Amino acid sequence: MIRVLIERKIAQGLEHYYDCTVKRIVSQVVKAPGCITGESLKDSRNSQRRIVMSKRSTPEDWENWFHSTERKNVVAEISPLLEGGERITMLELTH
Repeated sequence: MIRVLIERKIAQGLEHYYDCTVKRIVSQVVKAPGCITGESLKDSRNSQRRIVMSKRSTPEDWENWFHSTERKNVVAEISPLLEGGERITMLELTH
């Protein structure tokens, strides 16, 4: 099992629109094969910083989602609301 951390900086003044958009499209994201859970988080000290935390069954499940048409559509919808690109980190549990 892996976790994927996606960090985004929202353009000033577009935070509310971003949150509404992500809330609307999150159902697509959690329906993706291999997605166990997903949540969208807001930095309590920086209103422009958002983090998406996703739990996936395998790294391959993430890669399949990352390259999917569905994710490309999601990114195309939220990209105009961002300052810069996404920062993605894949994490594994330590034993």
